[in-house]
Amino acid sequence: MTPRRRWRVKLPAGVRSPFQVYVNGVRQELGADYQISAGELLFERELVSHKLGPRAWLLGFWGIGTYKRNDEVDVSYEVGGQPRLAHALEIIPPL
Repeated sequence: MTPRRRWRVKLPAGVRSPFQVYVNGVRQELGADYQISAGELLFERELVSHKLGPRAWLLGFWGIGTYKRNDEVDVSYEVGGQPRLAHALEIIPPL
């Protein structure tokens, strides 16, 4: 049996349940869309993260778009009753 391929996202320090997870602005459901293990979110669906290199940044500066897929994972939570948002967390691909 082959091991599952999982994309991982580390939860920021201080995040405690309850919290909400979003991928590209769409709310995700625990169990259906992701799991939690050892302080990380685990996704079985592929997540793609592209860093903008100097060339892509320069093209974007001049109004020429790049159309590569770039998923963003956000976590909305509270600390001491104050709302917090961890935006565009690092996506760690499967090994």
